[in-house]
Amino acid sequence: MKELDKKYNHLEVEKDKYKKWIDLNIFCAEFDLKKPAYSIVIPPPNVTGKLHLGHAWDGALQDFLIRFKKLNGFDTLWIPGMDHAGIATQAKVEQRLKEQGISRYDLGREKFIEKVWEWKEEYAEKIRKQWAKLGLGLDYSKEKFTYSEDLNKIVNYIFVEMYKKKLIYKGKKIVNWDSIQKTTISNIEVIYKETKGAMYYFKYFLENDINNFLTVATTRPETMFGDVCLVVNPKDKRYQKYIGKNVINPVNNKIIPIIADEYVEIDFGTGVMKCTPAHDVNDFELGIKYNLEQINVMNDDATMNEFANEFIGLDRFEARKKIIIKLEKENLFLKEEEIIHQVGYSERSNAIIEPLISDQWFVKMKPLAEEVLKLQNSKDKINFFPLRFSDTLNKWMESIHDWVISRQLWWGHQIPVWYHKKTNEIYVNVNPPEDIENWIRDTDVLDTWFSSAFWPFATMQWSPKDSSELMQRYFPTSTLVTGYDIIFFWVARMIFQSLEFTNQKPFQDVLLHGLIRDEKGQKMSKSLGNGIDPMEVIENYGADSLRFFLLTNSSPGQDLRYSEEKIISTWNFVNKIWNASRFVLINIDKVYSDTEFKEIIKNLKEDNLIDKWILNKLYKCQKEVYEAANNYEFTVAGKILYNFIWTEYCSWYIELAKVKMLSDKFNSKDIEITKATLGYVLKQILVMLHPFTPFVTEEIYSTLNLKETILKESWLKEEYNFKLDGFKHLKDIISAIREFRASQNIKNSIFLNLFLNLDNSKSKKEIESKFEFIKIIIEKITNSKIILNKNEIKDFTSIQINDYFIEISNDDFLDNEKIIFKLNEKLLILEKEIKRSKKMLSNENFINKASLEKVEIEKQKFEDYKNQYESLLTKINKIK
Repeated sequence: MKELDKKYNHLEVEKDKYKKWIDLNIFCAEFDLKKPAYSIVIPPPNVTGKLHLGHAWDGALQDFLIRFKKLNGFDTLWIPGMDHAGIATQAKVEQRLKEQGISRYDLGREKFIEKVWEWKEEYAEKIRKQWAKLGLGLDYSKEKFTYSEDLNKIVNYIFVEMYKKKLIYKGKKIVNWDSIQKTTISNIEVIYKETKGAMYYFKYFLENDINNFLTVATTRPETMFGDVCLVVNPKDKRYQKYIGKNVINPVNNKIIPIIADEYVEIDFGTGVMKCTPAHDVNDFELGIKYNLEQINVMNDDATMNEFANEFIGLDRFEARKKIIIKLEKENLFLKEEEIIHQVGYSERSNAIIEPLISDQWFVKMKPLAEEVLKLQNSKDKINFFPLRFSDTLNKWMESIHDWVISRQLWWGHQIPVWYHKKTNEIYVNVNPPEDIENWIRDTDVLDTWFSSAFWPFATMQWSPKDSSELMQRYFPTSTLVTGYDIIFFWVARMIFQSLEFTNQKPFQDVLLHGLIRDEKGQKMSKSLGNGIDPMEVIENYGADSLRFFLLTNSSPGQDLRYSEEKIISTWNFVNKIWNASRFVLINIDKVYSDTEFKEIIKNLKEDNLIDKWILNKLYKCQKEVYEAANNYEFTVAGKILYNFIWTEYCSWYIELAKVKMLSDKFNSKDIEITKATLGYVLKQILVMLHPFTPFVTEEIYSTLNLKETILKESWLKEEYNFKLDGFKHLKDIISAIREFRASQNIKNSIFLNLFLNLDNSKSKKEIESKFEFIKIIIEKITNSKIILNKNEIKDFTSIQINDYFIEISNDDFLDNEKIIFKLNEKLLILEKEIKRSKKMLSNENFINKASLEKVEIEKQKFEDYKNQYESLLTKINKIK
């Protein structure tokens, strides 16, 4: 067998392993009908940049599952892919062009998209290299891109079909508007930050009444040009007399009514709310309810439009300042209060989001949401890990709003809609109209989440006409692994689109993880500068160390806190495995195949206790790790495996096996069985550990001269349940002696004589039946001798173990000179105390004046001191 290097070097160990797996096509789908199928589609990373630590965590979880299932006999498929990430990627390319002094408008749509494709190819290659560094078991022959030609056909088909079913429509609604990118954005792309602002109070005078006004507070005075009414609560006694009357809008002198609705909170602010249906989500709903006018007072770049009178063309915030100055002069402005409030910012451009009404394409969500709820209330429901997120999904589906899917971008799936130049007729089809010269295509593209909602079946070569081989074999997928923060934005949408177009759920299970935080518990972000590059961690400590840390430091649904100290600890664990493997491989001749080993252990005798014990422990470990991994409890699985490897295999079994192999008290057959067991258990450890740490396990396995890769091994669950009479006592006695040495600071090199006192012990027969074996092991491993005749030990220290004792000769470890020195020090102290007490008791003043009780106490002290003194003298003389 090839010998492992003396020192573990993660850079050398991890080099070329991934190429080996890819060259062997080990991750390609087998289409082996004799095996159960297991499939995953990767949550496609955006081609906006390199992968971050969150991607590494997500990838490690999925790769664990693929390798674990493959080792357990499944036909596995993991489809890779990337997301075109419309607004995010366009923003990145625009920034690059800006640095070159170019805008996308200088290039035009077609040339600009060419530049974006160049960016995509550049970063796609970087992402693939990062996947390789992490060791992700992806089937690259199935790789997909959300903006590829084949996915574009699917997207267009689904848009058209949903339009025909009246599930997609065009209409005016409030959207999140990014005034820098000049597009709508999704809720997930809005970042809310605490921001300093102000609450402004204005007078809205009653029509034809210069003495009465209602006080209205707002944080956005610039939207007052879009006010269409004031709203009060019908139960608010302060304002009941004003309901149905009119007021004058202070910014434009328009007459607007006062209406009543219970939406207004009586105790909030002044109790009077201005209603601007074109610039507020809740106001928009009130506008629909009461058929109110929708007045948009801003342009796409957030400058004021023609409704703003003298403020036309001004930026919204500049207009705000001038409105206040104007109304203050007209005595219509009351006061300004500084506040801290949550303000939405665009994730990509950092523009303050403007809620405004816009003509956009929407998905009608209610019927789709009802199908999701129906599924989740059935026996065939999707399983969520943790379970609580199933309730989260249901709550969102129950309170769903229509989904705006159009984006004012160039990079993305252009909406398959054309408008007739003369008649404005709408044409919706996957193919353009025949008389194309008479039509203009909609310039908007679809929300990235719209195209990624088809990901589970679009990646499986789905067709509306025929079921592909991939779909038949691997769909629904087995497990979706993703973050809990995108349940609504992605998970829910994949569910309803899959139900709508395949009549199947997209996945059996959803495993949700949290966010990665820094060592202080803060969310990692570019603005805080606390992000960690996974490639740097791999360079310093190896992918195996990073993976083991990521997999074993958080439970499903929980956040993970990064810790370099723990990464170092995992490196030490991998190094421990390396060193233990090296020792085993140096000391055995071969690692037997599973069939050969079964034959070997048929010859196990009663005294093969240590081999029986480790095989029992191996089976228990395999069973528990398997169950934990199947339930996505990777932390639990990792801890069980860690304890088995470090404590039971390395600290106990290897040490006990050393004794056996170096002893002349065991015959060659027994020693061969132990060597065979050492190798067999090591192989099983490598198989169990492989999903956690694929590189080092492949390297060690490659020295065993078995199969061409560890991934062709199988996870054996051979049940071992040997009877182990005496072994527990062997461990207990060794542990007690080790603890005694540690507590007494006795070096391991100091030889100890000890007697095993089994008088009145219930375990006497069991220990005596294996006494010769126990005696040999204990003496070798603890550097001691078990004395058969108790009388040979005169002075001893007794240690209790259960209901029997070890009696250790004090002569072996006690330093008499030090003991006598310390005893003499105590003698001097006692001499002083005796002298003091004697002097006090001979003092007549003390005897006459002190209470009888105090005198008696002193007399008792005097006697005690004398007795202690005599005892110490006797002990010193005995030692001498």
